[in-house]
Amino acid sequence: MQTLFAPVITTLLFMTVFKLAFGDRGELRGDFAGLSYNDFLAPGLVVMSVLQNAFQNSSSSLTISKVQGSQVDFLMPPLSPLELTFGFIFGAVTRGVMVGLIAAVAIHLSGLADLSIVHLWPVIWFSLMAAIFLAAIGTMGGIWADKFDHLAAVTNFVIVPLTFLSGTFYDINVLSEPFRSIAHFDPIFYLIDGFRYGFLGAANSNIGVGMAVTGGVAFAASTGVWWMLKSGYKLKA
Repeated sequence: MQTLFAPVITTLLFMTVFKLAFGDRGELRGDFAGLSYNDFLAPGLVVMSVLQNAFQNSSSSLTISKVQGSQVDFLMPPLSPLELTFGFIFGAVTRGVMVGLIAAVAIHLSGLADLSIVHLWPVIWFSLMAAIFLAAIGTMGGIWADKFDHLAAVTNFVIVPLTFLSGTFYDINVLSEPFRSIAHFDPIFYLIDGFRYGFLGAANSNIGVGMAVTGGVAFAASTGVWWMLKSGYKLKA
């Protein structure tokens, strides 16, 4: 109930509030000309739920183990740093993708938005990269944090701003310069934009560039997790 359905309810509430506020009046322009705002918003909310839950799963698991002193349970077994990396990251990926899938189905079946898939491969690629990237960031945050206040700082001052300012709720072309250009340096923008392309067939950025950027940051973050586990940073001291 807490790991799957609670975040789905939050996503549905976001979708409901925006639909009640804008109704059918939110027609878009530019790259998304002629599309309904509700259909534009829904994929962004789905990716946001994937990102947040992948991060929470890995970060909270590690922080709880450190607070309780139970990290020995995964350090003592004969598991290599690479196996631990895969375990923590893909455990969080599983939760993130499941939450996103349930949220997408619920939004579509409830009639809040049309989430018919136009291109399947971007939906698969960008949802997986979103989950892997934030799962890795969450794992690194969980290893670094000494208490839940440290983890809350990462969430409130890094993850939430990057998510909310990456085009989740709006077309970034409405931003004035230099903020429009700055948005293109946010990897979460490419995750949301590419995922949205799978449903709408339109995007703010080049999808090939988005695939390269998201694949690169997911690999870099996963490599960072492997290094931290291999060195024993804040785990074996």
